Amino acid sequence: MDDATFDKIARNELSYIEEQFMEVDPDEVEVSSSDGVITLELRDGVRIVINSHRAARQIWMAAVADAWHFNYNESDKLWRTSESNPAELRATLKAVIKKQLGLDVPL
Repeated sequence: MDDATFDKIARNELSYIEEQFMEVDPDEVEVSSSDGVITLELRDGVRIVINSHRAARQIWMAAVADAWHFNYNESDKLWRTSESNPAELRATLKAVIKKQLGLDVPL
């Protein structure tokens, strides 16, 4: 995948994630974004950072004491970790928010 293709696919994914938080009360989750980085400030003080990383062709996410590196899977058009039991970006983000706040964000 070339840089332009990666940038477009990653940007679309980050935009989608950001849009899903438009209906979430900002007192629960405050969203900010800048130049390929989304920061979610949860009401309990936890910060989730999601960013595209062009050199690695990945989307990275850090939350609490964990970090994930997601690769784009052409076959199912999802961002997944490369572990033997891969995690998917949207499901992982949803699970972190559910665990921290009890909120069910539609991702």
